[in-house]
Amino acid sequence: MSDPETERRLHGEGATPLAGVGRVVWYRPETTVDLPDEPAEIDHDTEVERFHEARDTARVELERERETARERVGEAEADVFGAHVQFLTDPQIEEGVEAAIGNGLPAPHAVREAFAGPIEQFESMEGRTAERADDLRDVRDRLLRLLTGTERVDLRSLPEGSVVFAERLTPSDTAQLDPAVVAGFVTATGGRTSHAAIFARSLALPAVVGVGDGLYDVDEGAEVVVDGDAGTVVVNPTAATRAGVGGGVDAPVRAEAVETADGKPVEVAANVGRPVEVDAAVERGADGVGLYRSEFLFVDRASPPSEDEQYDAYREALDAFPSGRVVVRTLDVGGDKPVPYLDLPEEENPFLGDRGIRRSLGVDADLFETQLRALLRAAADGAGDLAVMLPLVSTVEEVRATRARLDEVAADLADAGVAHADPEFGVMIETPAAVFVGPDLAREVDFFSIGTNDLAQYVMAAARGNERVAELRDFRQPAVLRAVRETVRAAEGEDCWVGMCGEMAGDPALTELLLGLGLDELSMSAVTVPAVKQRVAAVDTAAASELAAAVAGASTRAEAIDRLEGGVDDGS
Repeated sequence: MSDPETERRLHGEGATPLAGVGRVVWYRPETTVDLPDEPAEIDHDTEVERFHEARDTARVELERERETARERVGEAEADVFGAHVQFLTDPQIEEGVEAAIGNGLPAPHAVREAFAGPIEQFESMEGRTAERADDLRDVRDRLLRLLTGTERVDLRSLPEGSVVFAERLTPSDTAQLDPAVVAGFVTATGGRTSHAAIFARSLALPAVVGVGDGLYDVDEGAEVVVDGDAGTVVVNPTAATRAGVGGGVDAPVRAEAVETADGKPVEVAANVGRPVEVDAAVERGADGVGLYRSEFLFVDRASPPSEDEQYDAYREALDAFPSGRVVVRTLDVGGDKPVPYLDLPEEENPFLGDRGIRRSLGVDADLFETQLRALLRAAADGAGDLAVMLPLVSTVEEVRATRARLDEVAADLADAGVAHADPEFGVMIETPAAVFVGPDLAREVDFFSIGTNDLAQYVMAAARGNERVAELRDFRQPAVLRAVRETVRAAEGEDCWVGMCGEMAGDPALTELLLGLGLDELSMSAVTVPAVKQRVAAVDTAAASELAAAVAGASTRAEAIDRLEGGVDDGS
């Protein structure tokens, strides 16, 4: 048990650049599902029917929670509940439950047995893939709760100032947390890419994950400081520690644009997918939108959005930033972004297949034309400045073909007497090919935006969903850093600014490095905007350039990390 008189620190991984102070409330949902003893005999048909009824009820719950999560945390994060529906209806799971019932187990015990193997299989993979085990647990526990009539622990009714401590938090758990009441959460397991961490960023909740077994020594009701920037949890903090909360961690919102300490302007924008996320970006002081994921206008519906629907959505974002810029990525489907009504083909490796701009210039040409019409109309009528960005570009031909389509659409609108404007035109740098032909692309476009999530995947040949190669996808890999550097160099001497909209841009610990590499704009989850703006204001560009040269010049990931954390000594 912890000593109430002694301040001590636990270390994990910070999920958000925010800090909070509160009292520990332990969340142990496992105790809520108490399975009855297995009966000697069961009625097979009755137990199968019980399972099917629980599954149907669970599906209704998940769809309802998905809608709620969309409004609270955004489209991308809420999609996890769609994954839960897929697990719920997975034939392998269903067959496993029915086989266990056939072997004499009642429905609750059969569910527990059928989920045990898949959960163990995911856990054995480690890292982000292992976190899929939490999704399975979430689905399993939901079924068990319905089958046993157990009351669900209501995380929406916590006392004000609560800091939730748990072994793990599932998406269903985290989506219940109210930022107006909860001061933060801490988990023993998980990482920065876990669903709980992602939800924390969307909800602007201080959070530290992956603390380990030391968490279990902290008592219910203990006062704690949750520092989501440093990744520390301070138990029984002193008055001085409590007073220091927020100093450089929970950064103040800064509505005005920011520049470095020596006067270089830097645009700090937000990544959004839905109108609710636009509001959050404004509230957190974003200068504009650096990545508007337009594909979220196309999902979870029976047919594509009309031209007017798209126009209204783009116009709303532009009006939210009358003095800023809104960069809309054109439809990016395929890979891990299926849209049912598009009848996407099954591909052996969809990340290397027909996705992004490839589809827009091919099978989705009609959808693309409608989107371009909506974008050009919004560019004329919206208060802010619109920029159009192409996903997954690999060739100059793709850019020229799209430019020609834009010109054709503009001509059609002009012939019809419809107001329109010529927006900025740019590409995402996500493929090694785009890096290699960067100088040629820079002569064709107004800007580059580096999508580091896919760029790291493709440069390192390390799939985003495979945690066995997670270290290879680290943004501090020399090859990834050099790809960023070469992209910036490709734009030098051309009228082409360079931004970044991947997850790397939202890590305040990397802000100085990115500015040293020459980035003009950084776009990120809205919750991290204040912290990044604060870091930008402290950067000296000459020192940042020296740091970037040393870090990007490292031969190994370990060397890059040492130079990043220890200064500019390159060992020469």
